[in-house]
Amino acid sequence: MASLAAFAVAAEPPRWAFPPPATAGSTRPAPDDGSALHVPDSTVALTKKQIAAHGSAIPDWHPADHPAMPDIVAKGREPQVFACGYCHLPTGGGRPENSSIAGLTPTYIKQQVLAFKNGDRPGSDPKRSPQTSMITVAKAVTEAEVAEAAAYFTTVKPATFIKVVEADTVPQTYVVGGIWAKVPGGSMEPIGNRIIEVPDELERFELRDSRTPYVAYVPTGSLKKGAELVTTGGGGKTLPCAICHGPDLKGLADIPRLAGRSPSYLMRQLYDLKNGARTGGNSVLMKATVVNLTEEDMLAIVAYLASRQP
Repeated sequence: MASLAAFAVAAEPPRWAFPPPATAGSTRPAPDDGSALHVPDSTVALTKKQIAAHGSAIPDWHPADHPAMPDIVAKGREPQVFACGYCHLPTGGGRPENSSIAGLTPTYIKQQVLAFKNGDRPGSDPKRSPQTSMITVAKAVTEAEVAEAAAYFTTVKPATFIKVVEADTVPQTYVVGGIWAKVPGGSMEPIGNRIIEVPDELERFELRDSRTPYVAYVPTGSLKKGAELVTTGGGGKTLPCAICHGPDLKGLADIPRLAGRSPSYLMRQLYDLKNGARTGGNSVLMKATVVNLTEEDMLAIVAYLASRQP
C-alpha cells in the first residue's frame, strides 16, 4: 500500500480547489485615480489605496456587522504580521482562498495558528500564496496577539453568502486574487468533476466586501450523494460528520463548524488530511474519516456541507 507521503508527492491537487497562480486571461485592474469607491448597502467610501491597506486600517464596509475590532484584527503589526481582518475580513467570514473563522472557539483558533507555526499545515500545494502567508504570520505573531484575535472572532456570528447550484455546464473561469472568477463574455463549458466557486460580482470581491455573494456550481447529483455520505457514512465508507461536528454540523465544543463554509476551503482540508499535508492536534481523529474517500466523494461531501446554513 502506498504511504501517505508517496500520495502527497505523486498526486496532483484538484486545481478547482487549489488555484494556480494568476493565468494569462487575468484582467488588469483599473488604475487608482484616488476616487471614492462604494459597495451595496454601505455608506462607507474608500479609495483603492485604503482598500489595499493591511497595516493601518483595513477596509470595513459594514462596521455594524461585527463588534469593535482589536488592533491585531484591524491593524496588525507590520511588517511581520498582517491584520487578521484583512484576509479573513472584519466579520471573520473569510473568502474562498482562505477560511471562515467566525464563531470558532478560542482553543481551536489557537491550535490552528500553532499548527501553521510548527509545520503541521504546509498544504498539498506548498507554493499557494494564502497558505504561505498564513505560515509566515503564524511564525511571527505572539501568543497574546493570537489570544486577542481568537477572543474577538469567537464572538462574531457566522454567516454565509454562498449559493450552491447543481449544474452540468458552468462559466469559463480564470484565476484572480487566489480564486477562480468568471471570464467576461458568458462562455460556458462542462463542469466535469469540479466545483466552480466564483464571486457573483468580481468588483465586490476585489473591494474586499464582507457581503460579497458567491455561487458554487456543483455537479448534478452531488448534493444527494454528499448528503448520504455526510449523514450516514455511505454504508461504512466514512463516518457520519455529526458524530464529531454536531447534529446540525455547526460545530461541537472545539470541533469546528462545517455548515455553510466555502466548498473550496473544505476540499483543501479533506485533501490535505488524506495525503498527510495537515497533521497535529485533532487531525488524527480525521484519519479514519478520509482514508477511503475518493476525490469524487470529497467533492460531494463539501458541496453538501456548503449548502447548509451556518
